[in-house]
Amino acid sequence: MKPRCANRRNHALTRVEVTVIIAVLAVLAAVILPVLAIDRRRSKRINCANNLHGIGLVFKVWEPGQSDDYPMRVSTERGGAMEPAEHGNVAPIFQVMSNELGTPKILICPADTNRFTATNFSSGFGNQNVSYFVGVDAADTYPQRILSGDDNLSVNGSQIKSGLLIF
Repeated sequence: MKPRCANRRNHALTRVEVTVIIAVLAVLAAVILPVLAIDRRRSKRINCANNLHGIGLVFKVWEPGQSDDYPMRVSTERGGAMEPAEHGNVAPIFQVMSNELGTPKILICPADTNRFTATNFSSGFGNQNVSYFVGVDAADTYPQRILSGDDNLSVNGSQIKSGLLIF
């Protein structure tokens, strides 16, 4: 066993060294946190794009029986939502496709904080539960027309809002 020397110092960090370490960690956090926020926003945009892709597939799968038109171009008598769409109501378009959609959760973009997810398509479901717009004039015969999109799209310099898009 070694004898303890009286003039030997204990090794510890000084206040200056601790301050420098904290400053270095703060600078690293200031550099890394914005990068993480950008990734979070990017993942929300990707989720919105995936939702729109799913909605587009549902539009293609939906058919009222005797027609190849989209629900906003088929009369309510034949299982579509043309009359409500003409009055500016987008929710019935998605309600007639509810069997194909499965859940109203797909109709909300995660980046849209102004809207909330409905629990089902029947009670209380309305335009406030839809983040996306629907192009009323969209048809398979006009592939250049917009079928659906989110609020981040602008046409002719004006921002598109949730609901119906009419050219």
